[in-house]
Parts: sequence; structure tokens; C-alpha cells
Amino acid sequence: MQYRLELVLKPAEGALLRVLGMVERRGFFPHNIDGRRSADGWRVRMEISGQRPPETLRHQLEKVYDCESVRVVELDDAGVTA
Repeated sequence: MQYRLELVLKPAEGALLRVLGMVERRGFFPHNIDGRRSADGWRVRMEISGQRPPETLRHQLEKVYDCESVRVVELDDAGVTA
């Protein structure tokens, strides 16, 4: 299954590395990462795939100190919002 994570991260050193590490340790594979700076931190969109439930990953990412919010969007096989 493919998913898109929409995250808001605090502008802290190593925040993106901590998120990437969590994604990979939980058995997901990142395909595409896009980010930009905003007034409230970093807005990051990450397309991932994996066989595990994405809600487990969302709960784990919410525990990362630098992660202010996480949203999971399911994508179809063509990478389009389902």
C-alpha cells in the first residue's frame, strides 16, 4: 500500500532525520520527500509504501518531540489520493 504523510515539524536540527529513521524502522519505504519552511515550522510531504497499518506509524511519529502534527492519506496504485 502507498500513503502520503503530511507532517509539520519544529525547525530543529535533525528533526527530518529522526522522522526518516522512524519511518524506516517501522518497516515503511520512503519514495518521495518534499518540504518547505512555513511560519509554524517545516511542512513535509512524504510518500511511503509498506505492508503495515499506517496508523501505527502515525502514532509513533506523534511521539517524536519535533513532530507537531501528522496526517496520513491513502494513495492508489498510481500515487493519487484514494
